[in-house]
Amino acid sequence: MPAPDVSAFTHSHQFNHVDAKAERNTRRVVYITAAMMVVEIAGGYWLNSMALLADGWHMSSHALAMGLSVMAYALARRYAKDGRFAFGTWKIEILGGYSSALLLAVVAALMMVQSLERLFVPATIHYDDAILIAVLGLGVNLLCAWLLKGEHPHAHGHAHGHDHGHGHDNHHHDVNLRAAYLHVIADAATSVLAIVALVGGKLYGAAWLDPVMGIVGSILVARWAFGLLRESGRILLDAEMDQPVVDEIREVVRDQFATAAVSDLHVWRVGRDSYACILGLVATSAISAEEVRRQLAVHEELVHVTVEVAVA
Repeated sequence: MPAPDVSAFTHSHQFNHVDAKAERNTRRVVYITAAMMVVEIAGGYWLNSMALLADGWHMSSHALAMGLSVMAYALARRYAKDGRFAFGTWKIEILGGYSSALLLAVVAALMMVQSLERLFVPATIHYDDAILIAVLGLGVNLLCAWLLKGEHPHAHGHAHGHDHGHGHDNHHHDVNLRAAYLHVIADAATSVLAIVALVGGKLYGAAWLDPVMGIVGSILVARWAFGLLRESGRILLDAEMDQPVVDEIREVVRDQFATAAVSDLHVWRVGRDSYACILGLVATSAISAEEVRRQLAVHEELVHVTVEVAVA
């Protein structure tokens, strides 16, 4: 007997699509940031400004980290149809965001060390030139932030073709893009701190402001880094069982299948707003797994559902 034709029952396992515009703008930001990085590092060394130098090195790490974000987008697109990725390539983007967060944490530590050294071993600062470069750096940061801020992908594609409208407010953002955006915002913040330190030093002779603002900047950057590490790490480790969709699944079972109880439930994210689910039920009467899937289909974020029913 020939094997059955399963083409009508199969679907794509690529649950997330790379946002081409986000990738393109992130690449532009990398080029702009790298150019400004060279100017700030050279200016910091030449003008003896720790705040400016810290901002330049900080920017260099961001150029590298955002380069990782661009690479993650490219790899996710390249391997989108590779069957080795059981649930698509979206987590390549998350891995890029996690790597960027690690670099951001390293930068925060280096900023702290360098600022502490300069606090105890001060150097003569050429304020006018340093302020000019810092203001230019801030302008570049704001331009990059504007390029990245507008990217908020709205739709997620999947092949189940649900034909019903059920709205969900718990949409997630692009973690890889958020990593790049946080790097730019961190740059802007350290640029502002550098300007404050340099202006204060010039007007009031408070040379200590330069390294102190470097310390403040390092603490701020560290907080952002650890926040991004928590978010991306949670996704990579599939720690999603406290998401609203889990309660929605239990609610469907409770409301639609009074003779059944949930015996096993696993939910994990496979795209920005897309989840896979394995649901085990124990019922006192016969229940169709297909009917359970049909009832769950109202929740469009559930793009891959496996249901097992055992009759007690």
